[in-house]
Amino acid sequence: MRFIVQSPLLLKNLQTISGVLSSNTTLPILENFLFELKGGKLVVTASDLETTMTVNISLDNETLGNSEEGSIAIPAKKLLESLKTFPDIPLVFSIDTKNNGIEISAGEGKYKLSGQNGEEFPQIPVLEDSTIVEINSDVIATAISKTLFASGNDELRPVMLGVFCELTPDDITFVATDAHKLARYRRKDVKAENSASFILPKKPLNQLKNSLTNKDIPVKIEYNQRNAFFSFENIELVCRLIDGKYPNYEAVIPKENPNKLIIDRISFLNAIRRVAIFANQSTHQVRLKISGQELFISAEDIDYSNEARERLACSYDGEAMEIGFNSKFLQEMLSNIDSEMITIEMSQPNRAGILVPVDNENKNEDILMLVMPVMLNQ
Repeated sequence: MRFIVQSPLLLKNLQTISGVLSSNTTLPILENFLFELKGGKLVVTASDLETTMTVNISLDNETLGNSEEGSIAIPAKKLLESLKTFPDIPLVFSIDTKNNGIEISAGEGKYKLSGQNGEEFPQIPVLEDSTIVEINSDVIATAISKTLFASGNDELRPVMLGVFCELTPDDITFVATDAHKLARYRRKDVKAENSASFILPKKPLNQLKNSLTNKDIPVKIEYNQRNAFFSFENIELVCRLIDGKYPNYEAVIPKENPNKLIIDRISFLNAIRRVAIFANQSTHQVRLKISGQELFISAEDIDYSNEARERLACSYDGEAMEIGFNSKFLQEMLSNIDSEMITIEMSQPNRAGILVPVDNENKNEDILMLVMPVMLNQ
């Protein structure tokens, strides 16, 4: 088995899928990339059993010669480290599939390492009884970035470890929550023929976001009860879905919010960042006091005699009130809204606050952030 590939091309493709690799796997072969030569293409796969990612690299048929098709598992870490040191030169891979020996020729150098039998690499799941939908890459990348930060880390609540995806004939919705904060991203210009819902884990979502950001390409999504399969350009990703029923997120979004505050997003975000430095470092609590057309933001850490207070102009319609929030949650949400002005909708100091953009450029986009309050120390 023999092939020639340019070093930057191979490195770029391997880095695309290397995020799937796990360093603490119980299956040693998963510390390798699976290289397969078939149909004049080099197919490289990385997997951690939960997520599998594949890239297809077209090869020059003249350089292949009469090379036989085959597969080999090559140590990922060593290969990546060596590829980073090569200039832009062709690499000649000569592989003995009988004893799994690998020789890489680059310029005047030769490098040898041992691989593993490619046939021992776990098979990519085949989707049966699946449904297919096509969504633009920009929609998927935006949906992930606007929601993933709100997903949970509690292993005892596995359904909250990912992002809930709901497809209907009217729209698609992405939701993430950890029970303290919630992010909902809805697109009315993307529809599915049949209604369906599933929970996507964090790791494949991060991989998708990294691969799709700043691109404008169609992404084919194929899914069934157990797996979801994404394919675009020369990349394929398949992941196991999180099993379980997602909580009724609409039920926790308060519908009656008579107190509405409109404020410049960047000014509010920067003020929160400054004041939060002086907050208690375990609770990260900031206090919002709204009176008239002014918002007072304050925080204190009594143990260290730290205190901060700022005043911002705002537009407020409602009763004077004080409410406490976790400053980290507010910063995450404000950083994931793009509009110049935001509206904060509230009802009571012990009820959730809702953040929505005032002037959303995309009329087909519906973004809602929800944050639970924290009890204020009087």
